[in-house]
Amino acid sequence: MLIDLHTHSAFSPDAVDGVQTMIEEALGRGVEVLAITDHCDCNFWELPAPDTVRDREMYGVKYYAKASISRVDDMKKIYAGRINLLCGTELGQPLQNPDAAEKIVSDKRLDFIIGSHHMNRGKDDFYWLEYGKMDSSEIVSLLDDYFEEVLEMCRWGSFDVLGHLTYPLRYITERGRIEDVDMKRYEEPIREIFRTLIHNGKGIEINTSGLRQPIGKTLPELDYVKLYREMGGSILTVGSDAHKKGDIGAGIEEGIKIAKQAGFTHLTCFEKRSPNFISI
Repeated sequence: MLIDLHTHSAFSPDAVDGVQTMIEEALGRGVEVLAITDHCDCNFWELPAPDTVRDREMYGVKYYAKASISRVDDMKKIYAGRINLLCGTELGQPLQNPDAAEKIVSDKRLDFIIGSHHMNRGKDDFYWLEYGKMDSSEIVSLLDDYFEEVLEMCRWGSFDVLGHLTYPLRYITERGRIEDVDMKRYEEPIREIFRTLIHNGKGIEINTSGLRQPIGKTLPELDYVKLYREMGGSILTVGSDAHKKGDIGAGIEEGIKIAKQAGFTHLTCFEKRSPNFISI
């Protein structure tokens, strides 16, 4: 079974294809379970519209996140019996605006919430940072803060799976600074993240986007997925992190292979925030 639980439609500011286009593409690729998980970066909840935007009242996270949920919920009815469509969201930086986060997680239409951390407090998204202008100590400090804030989010825990753990490495590698990273430094923080998730009944995802990028690995990679399993983790999803229709399902078979290598016999699907298990 092909199952892709991390995709973005045009309701995400960095994606291009509409919800129905994404669903039709998934059907054509043989995906049986699809989650549309458009961005809801809580720290941008009140993002003001630039002067170039005509429809100012519909601009900003608090509008497009809710619009995505409404659209996907409508599509669930239209595509019932053809594809198992999950209404989801990727909740970014929830503790940088807890009130906004609570407004989204309380939406009863949601099947699935990915908890993600794209940017440290007071910093740009890791995608935009200029690593070439940093010294090694700055990169270490950046990662120290990343893992600390991810752990804080996991203790809050109002999501279903932790998205793309080790996300900054995707761009640190791309910008040629991976030699400045000693991941042994983060073994205990990662263990504590896993302990917290397991205690709270939450899971992790295998995000396959790294397979399409210079890092050439899933986020997280096999060793961390195996550690999560050895520590007692049981909730695991796989997602392509597609931001266009052509990437739907990309790397999912490899992600499933990694799940099996880590000792998993099942993946997790969700309905109204409740986990269901699918044999692999």
